[in-house]
Parts: sequence; C-alpha cells; structure tokens
Amino acid sequence: MITFFIAIATLIIGFVVYGRFMERFFGADDSRPTPAIKMQDGVDYTPMPTWKVFTIQFLNIAGLGPIFGAILGAMYGPVAYIWIVLGAIFMGAVHDYFSGMLSIRDGGASIPEIVGKYLGKGFQNFLRIFSLLLLIFVGVAFVSGPAGLLATLTNGGLTVWLYAIFAYYLVATLLPINKIIGRIYPLFGIALLIMAIGVAAAIIINGFSGSLHLPELSLNSFRNMHEDPTENLLYPMLFIVISCGALSGFHSTQSPMMARTIKKESYGRYVFYGAMITESVVALIWATAAMSFFGGTNGLNDTIASGHNPAWIVNEISTTWFGKVGAIFAIIGVIAAPITTGDTAFRSARLTVADVFGYKQSSIKHRLVISIPLFIVGWLLSQLEFSTIWKYLGLSNQVLATVVLWAGAMYLAKVGKPHWLLSVPAAFMTTVTFTYLLVAPVKNGGFFMNTTTGYLIGLAGGIASLIFFIFKARNAKE
Repeated sequence: MITFFIAIATLIIGFVVYGRFMERFFGADDSRPTPAIKMQDGVDYTPMPTWKVFTIQFLNIAGLGPIFGAILGAMYGPVAYIWIVLGAIFMGAVHDYFSGMLSIRDGGASIPEIVGKYLGKGFQNFLRIFSLLLLIFVGVAFVSGPAGLLATLTNGGLTVWLYAIFAYYLVATLLPINKIIGRIYPLFGIALLIMAIGVAAAIIINGFSGSLHLPELSLNSFRNMHEDPTENLLYPMLFIVISCGALSGFHSTQSPMMARTIKKESYGRYVFYGAMITESVVALIWATAAMSFFGGTNGLNDTIASGHNPAWIVNEISTTWFGKVGAIFAIIGVIAAPITTGDTAFRSARLTVADVFGYKQSSIKHRLVISIPLFIVGWLLSQLEFSTIWKYLGLSNQVLATVVLWAGAMYLAKVGKPHWLLSVPAAFMTTVTFTYLLVAPVKNGGFFMNTTTGYLIGLAGGIASLIFFIFKARNAKE
C-alpha cells in the first residue's frame, strides 16, 4: 500500500514541479498566437476549450496502452513502478510536451516535419515512412482488438465488426475535428478516468480491509519476477513492454493534432505534460490491480501462462469488483477507448501525408484522396493475427520516442539552452532500443544475442550517439 501511495504522489508532484519547470525552460509564451488562432480552417485548425483538448489528448494516447502494457509489465513485479513513475516524469511527459509545443511553434506541423527541421532531411524522410507505418499499425491493432472482443461478446462475425469499425473510422477521419471527436471523445476520456478512479478506490478499500495484499517495492522484490526471465529480460524488455504509461513515441504523432486546437501556449503543460502524467497514473493503477488481484506477481504470471490475456484480466477484475457496472467499465476500457484511439491514429496519418505533399485538407474531396488508400492498406493489414501486429508496436513506439527526444535536444541546442534534459534521456533510450534489438528473442523482434555481449554493444551505441550529438550540437546554435 505504501509503494502505491508514494508512486501516485510522486507523479502528481512531478506534474506540479517538473512540469512547471519544463514550461518555463521551454519558454511558453501566451503573446504568440497559436495555430488554432492564426490558421483556423474549420476542419483541423479549430480552437477548442482546454478541458476538451486535454481529455481528447488523454483518450488518444491512452486506449489499450496503459492498461494492457501495464498488466504485461506487472509480470516483472513491483520494479515496474520505477519505470512508470520516473520514466513518465523525466522522459514520457517531457517527450509529449516538446513534441506538442514544437508543433505549436511550427504551425501545427506533423512530427516528421519537426524532426526534419532539427535533425535533417535523412531523419525526416525516415520518419515520414516510419511514423506513417506506426500510425497505420496502431489503427489496425485498435480495429482488430475491439472487433475480436465484440465478435466474442455478440457471437457475431469478426468480419462484420471489422467493416463496421472501419466505416466509423472513415467518417471520423473525414469530418472536422469538432464534429465527432470534439463532442463525444471528451466523454469517453472522462469515462476512462472514472474507470481508473473506481479501480483505484477498490484497491485502497480492499487493501485497508485486508482482503487484498498490495505489492511493495523492497530489496526482495527489486528483481525480475517474470515467470520466464530468460526470454523476458528485465532490461531492456520492461522498457519496451511498458511504453504507454512511461514513454511512447506514438504520443508524438497525436500531439500535433491537438497543437492545432490549443488557444494559448501556457495550456500546453496541461494538455501534453498533464495528459501523459494522467496516463501514467492509469498505468500504475492497472499494474497494481493486476499484481494484487491474483494474489501477487506469481499469481498474475500463472494466470497469463494458463492462456488468459490482458483483455480477460480487465474484464475479470472489473466484473468481480463492480458487477454489472464493471462490465460497462470493461467495455469502455477494452472496446470504446481503443476504437477512439484507432480513428485518431488514422486521422494523424492523413495529416502526416498531407503535410508531406503540402496537400490542403479543407475540402472533403482532398481528404478522401488521402484517406481511401490509407484505409485500404489498413484493411489488408487487419487480416494478420492481432498478436503479430501488437508485437512490433512496443519497439516501434520506443524507436520513434528516441528520435523525437533527439530532435527536442537539438532544438534546445539551436536556441542556446542546455540540451541535457533531453539528450541524456535520448541516449538512454538509444541504448535501450539498440540493446533490445540485440538480446530480445527472435519472436519478439530481436536477435537473441548473448546478453553480456548485447549489453556492451548496446551501451557503446548509446554512448556513441551522445558523443555524436554533442559534436553536432556545437555548431547548431542559431
């Protein structure tokens, strides 16, 4: 119980203290008109109330991520708390804030254009393709998952639900942002928050009553508690498994969409930094629920090893603790929220393509020209196994996050500010992703190299990236 309370309190303090420090460090300036004000088009550039922008951003970046990722990360034990809390405050929220604020400063530009401005054309072209593929994969994953669950709940056909969700995605992607997303999604965002608060309340009540034993971080639990530690290495795999909730590159693809709706730069701390911290609180709650509901980390591992997946775990916890209301919670958490994340992923993909070609999106005809090919590709990918799609999302998330952190660090170097607050996290994540590629099992996208060799090469790669960046940053000051 103590670890849980300290972790939640640390996240809140992190938002208040480090979030405000980052706002001042970046130099948020309300005298600068935001893209929502100076570039209004009634479609994508539309000023909206800050509370709506916050709830939409939270819903966009949340979806299945802070629930499924946290449950899978909880298999490693209470040590997952450290990555969720420290990762969110010093990396994830900083990553989200800089990606959103740099987009505001650059007219609402998509993330590949921002990266290209600070890291050069090579990174820009790489990221144009990479981020577009990631967005489509996220959209497809958040079609396939909910469609499969809906088919199970209704005894209906999977294909029928795929068609239905894709049809909705197309409509939501084409319409102006304030028609469906701006009106309905804040309600889903609030519902997702209420769901997390309800689970947290159940954890606390059952914990104080003695019917639930909450995991504590101690010297004994500061280790890899995964049932198969040889194939699920604490480092670096925990840092990949838990992306949403700690650090996720996908968030940077969503931030520009909200950057086109924010009225003042000072609101960015609440929308970007704040939404990330909120997502981390949700991840912390679900990690705790998963570890404690089944009698401990070993019980959670046994449950998943027996064939149950995170969706089943969410449903089991929700219905056991809350009955019929819990069933509604489960539907929101594993069906409605992912669908809303999926359609904004496709919307971001449309905006990314439009930015690449300078193709205006004011008319529905122009939006269709880009959207239809995207949805054809998405439909083809939806025929793959869900596990095949999901497997590559974590690594792709962290590769993108690493590039965005480097871009933010270069921005700081260009404007003559200390870059260490972003370059050190960027070097750390370079080490993590490089090491993952070397030592992770082949089925998880790695080469399954000897761990000692892989760790040394990965560390050398991270250090080399930082040295190279420092060399480049010396001549970058504007």
